[in-house]
Amino acid sequence: MEERGGSSRAHWAWRLLGPAVAVLFVAYFLLPARVLGPERPVLSWTVLIVVLTGIAVLLLKHMRDALFDRRGTVVALVSLMCLSVLVFSSAYFVISHDPGEFRGLRTRLDAFYFTLLTLATLSYGDIQPRGQSARLLILLQILYTLVFLTAAATSLTGKLRRTAASRPPRGRPHR
Repeated sequence: MEERGGSSRAHWAWRLLGPAVAVLFVAYFLLPARVLGPERPVLSWTVLIVVLTGIAVLLLKHMRDALFDRRGTVVALVSLMCLSVLVFSSAYFVISHDPGEFRGLRTRLDAFYFTLLTLATLSYGDIQPRGQSARLLILLQILYTLVFLTAAATSLTGKLRRTAASRPPRGRPHR
C-alpha cells in the first residue's frame, strides 16, 4: 500500500516537470533584462554570482538527496539544470548589449543557442565573443558545467538507474 502511495507521488512529481520547465522558459523570454547590463556591471556580475551560487547549493543538496534515493530529486535536478542554462543565457543576452562583447548575438534565442553551443562545446561560427567580459562569462559557464552540471547529470542518471532496477519487469506479476 505504501509503495502505491509513493508511486503516485513520484508520478505527480514527474507531471510537474514539464510545467516547471515551461514556466522557466516563459520567464526567460518575458522578464526584462534592461535592469542589468553594461551600465551596471558591478550589480550585473554580483547578481549572476549570487544566483549561480544559490543554484549550485541547491544542486549539491539534491545530488545528495539522489544518493539517498529521496523523492523529488529527479524533478529538482532537471529543473535546476535547466535554470542554470537559462541563467547563463540571460547573462549572455544582457552582456550582448555592450557593443564590444559579441558579434552576432542579438536576441534571447541567440543567447540560448549560444549557451547550448557552449555547453556542448561546439563551434561558434555565427556568434563570436569579442570582449573580455564575454570571454570571462564563457569560462565561468565551462567551469560551472564541468563541476556542477556534470555532477548533477551523473547523480540524475544514477538515481534513474537505481529506480529502474528496483521496479519489477513489465509483464510479470508483482510479488
